Amino acid sequence: MTAALRAHVREVEAVATEGPRTAARTVREWIGRGAELVCVAGGDGTVNEAAEGLAGTGVPLLVLPAGTANVLSCEIGTGNNALRTAARLGEMEPASIAPGVLRNAEGERLFLCMAGAGLDARIVRQVSPAWKRRLGKLSYWEGGLAQLGRRLEVFEAEVDGRRFECSFALMARVRNYGGDLWIARHANLLEDRLAVVLFKGASSLRYLKYFAGVLLNRLRGMRGVEVLDAESVRIRPLEDPLIDVQVDGEHAGFAPAEAGLGRERIVLLVPERYAARMRARAGAQGTGAAENLRRA
Repeated sequence: MTAALRAHVREVEAVATEGPRTAARTVREWIGRGAELVCVAGGDGTVNEAAEGLAGTGVPLLVLPAGTANVLSCEIGTGNNALRTAARLGEMEPASIAPGVLRNAEGERLFLCMAGAGLDARIVRQVSPAWKRRLGKLSYWEGGLAQLGRRLEVFEAEVDGRRFECSFALMARVRNYGGDLWIARHANLLEDRLAVVLFKGASSLRYLKYFAGVLLNRLRGMRGVEVLDAESVRIRPLEDPLIDVQVDGEHAGFAPAEAGLGRERIVLLVPERYAARMRARAGAQGTGAAENLRRA
């Protein structure tokens, strides 16, 4: 992989992280030494950590997919082949991204893909690291199936001042979910907004209908589902005290929590085709994706 990168840059240094939640520190150290590009070979969790160290620096990020779901790579169209992505470095275009940010009692966490509250975050908490290493993405599918038949925790989601009750709230920066699904299809990583999808109801059996809506692209207008854009989302428990939250597939504690957009931007390298497609979508909606490409 380093050989593929050397075809585009003069010097490449491979550095391993020292453990969980250490990537941000490592990134900051190397930027302090003069690094002009950060390539992260790992999953969405590792990319998430590295983003903490990159925010506000202007140093570009290249994601080399090597994780369980590789949501961000699936979103921008680089797939799951890290070596091929490294070889395509010269075809990438810098985009200035406003990351999402989730705040709760655990602190503040950035996200480049999504934050979730309720059902999906509960599944993330219950899937053990050993089971995840053994089964990969199947561990989450198995965890989801295990929820069928149980009563789900219902909580309040306040979306730009509008209040809803739901059992799963998705606050997304990307369309892709889990590598295989497309839930927040109205999301645009190049626009400065959260794409929000709320799923209502305490019955887990409702999610069979919701899942069909995801597969058939019929969530918008479906009874029990709200598809929205937002600047901020507040999550508050109701009768159930423990409402899980997650960022980029990693458990991030419990509600109350608030999701919004971070103030410090991240320069993400994306394929030219993806940038053109998202720019065209934003142009049709009169939003500012083109400006975010110029800003990078």
